Amino acid sequence: MDPASVGGSAIDPNSVNEPSSGLVIASATPPMVSQQGGAGESSSSLATPSRYESQKRRDWNTFLQYLKNHKPPLTLARCSGAHVIEFLKYLDQFGKTKVHITGCPYFGHPNPPAPCSCPLKQAWGSLDALIGRLRAAYEENGGRPESNPFAARAVRIYLREVREAQAKARGIPYEKKKRKRSTVTAIAVGVNVSVAAAQAVDDGAGSGGGGDDSAGGTATNVGTTTAAGATTTNV
Repeated sequence: MDPASVGGSAIDPNSVNEPSSGLVIASATPPMVSQQGGAGESSSSLATPSRYESQKRRDWNTFLQYLKNHKPPLTLARCSGAHVIEFLKYLDQFGKTKVHITGCPYFGHPNPPAPCSCPLKQAWGSLDALIGRLRAAYEENGGRPESNPFAARAVRIYLREVREAQAKARGIPYEKKKRKRSTVTAIAVGVNVSVAAAQAVDDGAGSGGGGDDSAGGTATNVGTTTAAGATTTNV
């Protein structure tokens, strides 16, 4: 898509999760009004959206404006994974992350010693987070999960390719966080110890005669021992 097609709209560089990257199309966003009052009600009665919800709403409005300015214009019902990928590529012009090309001497260098003329693009992490918000916003606005273009396989493949390409170009590998198995092992050991302790208590109760009888048997044994001790003292 030609960037000039959105030229009539104001661009906010703080839309995507990357500093000074992304865009927001200026639109009349209706104020959030509580169900019990009107727009003139005091601000204390208005629900304040979280930072995530505010960002998600801005991203959604941005994408709708992108579809509107698309040539030819697109409707949300006709939007596919290919259009989502086109949108992500469009956002690259507002990126702030240096991605070295193959012929650059700093290709694969995590900390280049000098500037270069390689293009700036949206970081993979920003695009991945953006897709997550748009996928949720699509379904919150009445879209069906099975027809969600942001969850399309083509979009997942594109994001994976971007991640791998940027990891090579920037020399910064993206590794998934490993699950901590120590916590699970500790819990399992704790459960085993508890079960063993419970079994030991049950075995001890069974050897004493079980139920109330075990208490009686213990009392009788103690009494017998005491009596024997008393007899020995008297002698």
